[in-house]
Amino acid sequence: MDNLCSKRPIYKTYKDRVFRLLCNDKKRLLEIYNALNNTNYTDDTDLTINTLENAIFIKMKNDISFIIDCNLCLYEHQSTYCPNMPLRGFLYFADLYKKLLQGVDLSAGRQIKIPTPHYIVFYNGTEKEEEEFTQQLSDAFEDDGEGCIQLTVRTINVNLGHNKELMEKCSPLYGYACFVDIVRQNLKNMGMQEAVEKAVDECIEKNILKDFLTEQKSEVIAMSLYEYNEEYVRKTFFEEGMETGYQEGKEEGKAETLIKSVESVMQKFQVSLQKACEGVGTTVEDYDRARKELLPHKAGAPL
Repeated sequence: MDNLCSKRPIYKTYKDRVFRLLCNDKKRLLEIYNALNNTNYTDDTDLTINTLENAIFIKMKNDISFIIDCNLCLYEHQSTYCPNMPLRGFLYFADLYKKLLQGVDLSAGRQIKIPTPHYIVFYNGTEKEEEEFTQQLSDAFEDDGEGCIQLTVRTINVNLGHNKELMEKCSPLYGYACFVDIVRQNLKNMGMQEAVEKAVDECIEKNILKDFLTEQKSEVIAMSLYEYNEEYVRKTFFEEGMETGYQEGKEEGKAETLIKSVESVMQKFQVSLQKACEGVGTTVEDYDRARKELLPHKAGAPL
């Protein structure tokens, strides 16, 4: 399949995920692939990363896709359960195949072979306890008909203590699980910045992803703070605080409560207006509308 593949650098930003950065190394990616498939590839040149640049679905950049042998693999990391992963994968695979088949005459009289797709999600959220579960595109169909298209997502729980056999075979996944667990434990009694920095230092000291964390320390910390800001906005504020906020809204007025809620998230978690709105389940447009609604009554008074 080499003629269908093109090697391009992976687009990186501090808004990427640590998991994506971890898998950007072909040796680690090959180790994960071998552990999942009971294979023993040793030459990382057998693997071609073909992640699409700037491909974003459901407000998150896809993590990594690659071709090895005759297989086209899409690996994603999720810290929250998302029922739309099959649809997301369907759209992403469609773009991948369009790129791979660019210039190929699909009206040819011979069958054109394409790499076999495999979609794996590595899940480390707290909503689901299963070791592994599958999702299918047909679950999203509006009726119960089978339709003519199917896509299956295999989701593997990579929280520490789950899928022990896989973890024993795969040091990158085990190391990642340890790092995430240490951060979460630290967050119980310290601030986010300290929790992440101490987790990085502890893992290095314990020889957990030592090379990766040493070489990429600043990026890992920056990405982790971004990730956990999102997680905290969603869990700490949205799940625990919004019920109180809405209750207070009955007395203070919905518009004022919405504004105070959004601005509280921005200040507390140091996130943008857009991220704060997402965290409290509203939009920037609704926030702006609420402010306009209140301005005539507040005469420009600060909220």
